Amino acid sequence: MDQMPWRDRIREADELLARLNRLASRIADRRAQALLEGVRDLGTVADVARDRGVSWNAVDKAIKKYERKNAADTGGTTTE
Repeated sequence: MDQMPWRDRIREADELLARLNRLASRIADRRAQALLEGVRDLGTVADVARDRGVSWNAVDKAIKKYERKNAADTGGTTTE
């Protein structure tokens, strides 16, 4: 069986990783939006965390990362 040249395999792998990273980023945004909706619905980050069975820190970090990304994307300022 003929194998693709190594340069082509690397290029193909790089393209796949780039697509996967873009997809993961979009999914993380969707999750953060849902977490924010949960905070609006339940009242606090801690309440959402309890409901989902995760630490409040995980919920808080996901939301903050999303908000920083959106501030940077819309030309807002960030503290980083």
